[in-house]
Amino acid sequence: MKTDILVRDVMWPQVDVIDRRMTVQDALNTMQHKKTKMLIIDKAHEYDEYGVVLMGDIAGKVIAKNKALDRVNVYEIMNKPAISVHSKMHVRYCARLLTRFNLSRCPVIDDGEVVGVISLTSIVFNNNELKDSDETSD
Repeated sequence: MKTDILVRDVMWPQVDVIDRRMTVQDALNTMQHKKTKMLIIDKAHEYDEYGVVLMGDIAGKVIAKNKALDRVNVYEIMNKPAISVHSKMHVRYCARLLTRFNLSRCPVIDDGEVVGVISLTSIVFNNNELKDSDETSD
């Protein structure tokens, strides 16, 4: 049975990095088009950090406060710095980190660059699939 399952084995490599000045309306359109629940906000400069915007941020910080989606920029509601993991982290530790901070997903960052997104769903389902395929290959 394979026991060394790393984040890179189960992460989603398609990454949605957007400009911090994008409006929430445009970000929401991007989320809907790409069928994602999280967007990563690009760094403003070399020494900056990535941010993230989740559906909950839009609901709680814009809609619940009756703000216009097209008048708020994502930098105003993003969570920054983003809690992230690296691709060589064992999924067990990634799962612990995500659950400890009550997160469902986070960016995967290697050498200062976003290389993917990891979610609890991908950890649970892919962890099970990798174990099943290892058991059948014996």
